[in-house]
Amino acid sequence: MRTALFTREYPPNIYGGAGVHVDYLSRELAKKIEVEVHCWGDQHSDNGNLHVRGAEPWSEITNGTQEKFKGALEAFSLNLTQIKALTGVNIVHTHTWYVSMAGYLAKKLYGVPFVLTTHSLEPLRAWKSEQLGSGYAMSSWMERTAILDADGVIAVSEGTRQDILRVYPLPPERVHVIYNGIDVTEYRYTEDTSALKAYGVDPSIPYVLFVGRITRQKGVTHLVDAIRYMPRDTQVVLCAGAPDTPEIAAEMREKVQKARELNERVVWIEKMVTRAETIQLYSHSRVFCCPSVYEPFGIINLEAMACGAPVVASATGGIKEVVVNAETGYLVPYEQHPVTGFPTHPDDFARALAARISELLADPDKCKQFGEAGRKRAEEKFSWTSIADQTIQLYRELIAAGKQAAH
Repeated sequence: MRTALFTREYPPNIYGGAGVHVDYLSRELAKKIEVEVHCWGDQHSDNGNLHVRGAEPWSEITNGTQEKFKGALEAFSLNLTQIKALTGVNIVHTHTWYVSMAGYLAKKLYGVPFVLTTHSLEPLRAWKSEQLGSGYAMSSWMERTAILDADGVIAVSEGTRQDILRVYPLPPERVHVIYNGIDVTEYRYTEDTSALKAYGVDPSIPYVLFVGRITRQKGVTHLVDAIRYMPRDTQVVLCAGAPDTPEIAAEMREKVQKARELNERVVWIEKMVTRAETIQLYSHSRVFCCPSVYEPFGIINLEAMACGAPVVASATGGIKEVVVNAETGYLVPYEQHPVTGFPTHPDDFARALAARISELLADPDKCKQFGEAGRKRAEEKFSWTSIADQTIQLYRELIAAGKQAAH
């Protein structure tokens, strides 16, 4: 069997959970089947069963424009070029809307089954219009067209499956739940603190940690707003980079500046750090916070748990299937606006985050208990081997169904 995986992100160009997912999934799949990865970038490698082919968008398609829809046009151009030379592929598998039309077109041109993994849903991310402008209508069209045509849709959580069936008119039997995973041999506690010292984090003072992109979805500004409700000597480490837009970058900078007027122990690492550095930050945090307002799975919570960190996270989406309330951390509920998806009462949400974070910061024994339980849950429930096996089984079922339909 040979599968073609399509993704925007692939090492070394990873900035979010979808890229992490494809990185590990492709390597695990390649232990058992042939895998070719088509991604954005100049990558080109062959390592056993794993073949990586990068490409760049067609520059002419956006030459002469600086409109926000540029990103959507570039994505579509790359979808077109990446499907022109698929050979010996039995099935195609796409990840995120950026490459969804590659799967749609490959199915039509090569007559192979098409699987689509949803790491998020465009209709539930209204704030994307800030990033993509009118291109948001195009990204929504690409996602919808592909999802409705896919032979199998993989949801990364039960909550995401419910969202898919609520948003799109799909038969339930076409939507399958296969979780994200974690490599617990790589993500584990480390005594190394060199990265902390390099970035100005004081290892002797307990700290609350955020790791992620500066985007509306990840809710980092809500955590920054919560700082005013924490004890004044709380060390807060914001490992936050890759802002979606200049607007949210400016808003983040203003909020951090105001927070520092109240608390000088706010450390902002303004970039996406390496995996090894992230593991150090997770390992030594007293509390990890994930204030996402929309999260189909939330792989960062799983990474933190695998490193022994207790988690305070928003009670939304797939996070509720990863973090067990009062066992591996605390889930913070909030009232969500039905259109924007943002907290209806953002100050209440900030206060609630601060209350749970402060409670754990003051209780190292409970933090240890939650951290140990989180590590155990990561080991027992989220192995990449199991996830790859489930994916291959779905491939086999869809290939067999395709052959049967052909006869």
